[in-house]
Parts: sequence; C-alpha cells; structure tokens
Amino acid sequence: MITALERPVGTTDPAALVDPEVTGRLVRRITVDHPDVGEATARRIVGQAAAFVAASGPEPGRMLVPSRMVDIGWHAFILHTVDYAHFCQRVVGHFVHHVPTGENEAPEGGAAAARERTLAAITAAGYTVDEELWPDMADCNQCHAGCHDSPKSG
Repeated sequence: MITALERPVGTTDPAALVDPEVTGRLVRRITVDHPDVGEATARRIVGQAAAFVAASGPEPGRMLVPSRMVDIGWHAFILHTVDYAHFCQRVVGHFVHHVPTGENEAPEGGAAAARERTLAAITAAGYTVDEELWPDMADCNQCHAGCHDSPKSG
C-alpha cells in the first residue's frame, strides 16, 4: 500500500496511485454510466483523474480544471466517497473538494489557460499526461458540466 503523501519511487504513471481494487470499481462505474467508453479507456481515465486530484490538492484555489473525459473519472471517484476520501488523505493530505463553477462562468483565463495550467501542474507533480484524454475542458456549471479543485483555504 502507498503511504500518505507518497508516490512509488520512479512512478510517473498516476494509475499507480489508485489501489487496483478501487480502480476496478471505478472502471465498472465509468463503463456502466458511459457505455461508449471501453474498459481500457476507463482505466486511463481513472489514472488521469488521480493525477488531476493529486496535482490539485497541494495548492488549493489554482483553478485547475479537468477535461471532459477526466471529469467522468473524477465524478465516478467522488461517488465512491470512502475510497475518494481515503485517496485524498493518503495522496494529498486533505480532502480535495469538487467546486462547480457558476452558470455561464468560465475558468480563470479561459479554457486554454485552464488546460495549460492543469497539465503543467500534473507534469510538475511528476505524472505522465495522457494527452488523448485532454482535448477539451469540462464545463461544470451543474453536476456534470466547469469543475475545479478545492477553494483556497481561509
């Protein structure tokens, strides 16, 4: 098991952050909720969602935004509250909140800036970015639509 706030030495694959049993549950949830997503793609989505959460946590309020595909994984993870809370505590050190944006509210600097900021944060955290899963950004002004990471701690 991975210890708190620790990544396996030399690991750049963010899927290694998620317990294989949890990954299996998330893959099943994704493929049931999104029948057009195959199992292999769902596994990649889980890895990128883990990277997104891991990169979001250390500096809350940076307005990192998932892609539409990665958002599917983040939402699936959040639905498994015990697994998600444990993952956040172990990898980040605190819970990483999901914060939907307001109606008609664009990410700070626009979608292109949000994408660049997010991918840079994932890379800086030491994880591989699966570019194919990041062609666009999520637009979460409702549950499934501009999600970003935790607000700044006050």
